[in-house]
Amino acid sequence: MSPTTQGFATSYEEVREIRALAPERIPALLASRRRRPFVPADGRLMIVAADHPARGALSARGRSDAMASRPELLDRLVAALSRPGVDGVLGTADILEDLLLLGALEDKVVVSSMNRGGLQGAVFELDDRLTGYDVRGTVDAGFEAIKMLTRIDLADPATVSTLETCAQVVTEANRAGIVTMVEPFLSRRVDGRVVNDLSPEAVIRSVHIAQGLGSSSAYTWMKLPVVAEMERVMEATTLPTLLLGGDPTTSPDETYASWKAALELPSVRGLIVGRALLYPEDGDVAAAVDTAVSLVRPQEVRAA
Repeated sequence: MSPTTQGFATSYEEVREIRALAPERIPALLASRRRRPFVPADGRLMIVAADHPARGALSARGRSDAMASRPELLDRLVAALSRPGVDGVLGTADILEDLLLLGALEDKVVVSSMNRGGLQGAVFELDDRLTGYDVRGTVDAGFEAIKMLTRIDLADPATVSTLETCAQVVTEANRAGIVTMVEPFLSRRVDGRVVNDLSPEAVIRSVHIAQGLGSSSAYTWMKLPVVAEMERVMEATTLPTLLLGGDPTTSPDETYASWKAALELPSVRGLIVGRALLYPEDGDVAAAVDTAVSLVRPQEVRAA
């Protein structure tokens, strides 16, 4: 297929050709993309996350370069998005537009990633400024939601600037009718390394800070880690919540059990998981995704 021919790419070589010779194909495909409501009829969501590389975070399952190969990552994402019950994907423009060119975003929920400026391991890691999508870019692309990391270090005076920026984004997104997923952490430096406090008390406090951002919370969702005493954590909010997976350190069975228990709590609407599903311990992406879907939608799986 010529790079000037309208349609989806059928190979990574064609993706490269389109990017070099016919970049106008990207806005054309965005304009014609088949869309769907953000929340499906069952009120549950299963979203695959893939915005880690833009923050320099390439590790998964103990491999420091696991996400270094873009074709391999795209293969895994396409496989995940093709599984029944998967609603959509979270990513930065480079990844989302590759998936767009491959036809993998049709009839999917797309969540844009906004702040990737706090590069992993950098002296400025806690400066989570907006280097990805903005609200205007998300609206222009026709995407359904935005996601924003909000790390709060009480010992770092720059945190207040992060909170101010995040609040402005929440306000702007609410006015545009775009869902904002806020991912809050209480963070601190330990021996020069940024560490998120995953104690129930810290997560609860971060929830209260994050859900108060902006001049409206009508379209605000939470994106929260699964921690001990999740019942207490979820008592902190009435906002719709998706659970993140992170880079798991426990066995798959333990990870799935913790997700299953948390998915039964009030306000929890589903999962937004990346590395745990894209780089599973046994390498079987389809099986890992199917297991996650079965936790989000157990009744649908039983009916099937």
